[in-house]
Amino acid sequence: MKKRIAVLCALILLLSGLAILNGQASGISEFLSKKDSSTVTISREEYDRLQRYAEMDEILKIVEEWYYEEPDVDKLIENATKGLLYGLEDPYSFYYNETEWKEMWEDDEGKYGGIGIQMQGKTADNTVTITRVFKDTPAERVGIKKGDQLVRVEDVEVNFYSMQNAVNIMRGTPGESVEVEVLRGSEYITFQVPRAEIVVNYVDYTMLEDQVGYIALYDFAGECQKEFAAAFDALKAQGAKALVVDLRDNPGGWTDAAQAVGDLFLNDGVLVYTEDRYGTKENMTMTAGADDIPLVMLVNANSASSSEILSGGLQDRGRAVLVGTKTYGKGIIQAVIPLNNNKEGFQLTFAQYFLPSGKKVHKEGITPDILCEMPEELANENLPLGDMTDPQLKTAWETAKGMIQE
Repeated sequence: MKKRIAVLCALILLLSGLAILNGQASGISEFLSKKDSSTVTISREEYDRLQRYAEMDEILKIVEEWYYEEPDVDKLIENATKGLLYGLEDPYSFYYNETEWKEMWEDDEGKYGGIGIQMQGKTADNTVTITRVFKDTPAERVGIKKGDQLVRVEDVEVNFYSMQNAVNIMRGTPGESVEVEVLRGSEYITFQVPRAEIVVNYVDYTMLEDQVGYIALYDFAGECQKEFAAAFDALKAQGAKALVVDLRDNPGGWTDAAQAVGDLFLNDGVLVYTEDRYGTKENMTMTAGADDIPLVMLVNANSASSSEILSGGLQDRGRAVLVGTKTYGKGIIQAVIPLNNNKEGFQLTFAQYFLPSGKKVHKEGITPDILCEMPEELANENLPLGDMTDPQLKTAWETAKGMIQE
């Protein structure tokens, strides 16, 4: 405490000295001593809570009065708010300003101004990798590829913690360009990418040979659960007797969407359960009416969050066979919370989730029943839907075909 008081006194003396040099000693002295005469009555609890922010407000007042240029106070407060959540040292908890809040919901609707990429950050090495390049988009046309490491967007150096800032910059008015730099192997490549209106499809599907249906689910966003259900119905109408669901490179999203898809395949019981810091548990339960079709799910190291809820829960219940490689290991859940003005909001991690057996997912991931690596030469290729040169898909198809009861 003494150290803090000494530093503050030194600051006051320094400011006073600067003011004297400018012939303004009386001005800053009055500023530092003046008090607001208006009063309000609040509880002691509220008063004690407000006192925790007294130093920040003291600094703000000095900045407002004495900074050499007119400060943007709203920007200062916005960055202070971001810093508050940054102090959690949790990259999944962060603030959305008014523009970001609007764009976040536009993204969820599957239509926005951008360049057409999906990416995922990794805490282990603080990198951000492009996991999907949408078809017929500016990113695809300029030559950005799946597997490229995103290193810079305009003047923002991209890492796990700055990824949201990079996303905000890439969004914008169609027709305007944004500079993007990637690392491909050992080569740095810079692209000027024109923004365009991006329309995202969350689901693709096709029939494979021998009455095996195939659904690729790219993201748990928008109306993906309805798209998935429609694709499943279409495949059954075409005679599908087994199903492969592809969750590779699916970064997750809304947990209720994962629950809705899981409900198609589990009649009752628990898909996963959550637990908060107080030990309060909440089950994600299934309802009656599920389909008993043989089910295989494809996963990889980029299958995260809601992808792990769905695949891990179904595997744990013995309802699905998993093929591929170990998943990402994001076993925490965020709430998206609007502020009182409904124009801004923030995302906050509030619980972990566990598989029905109690297995932890966070930082551990889910190990498939059948391990199958993707060859390096194919890892970053955008193969045609249902292409059997994909060895993971071929293994999943063979597994599903073998589960069909004649």
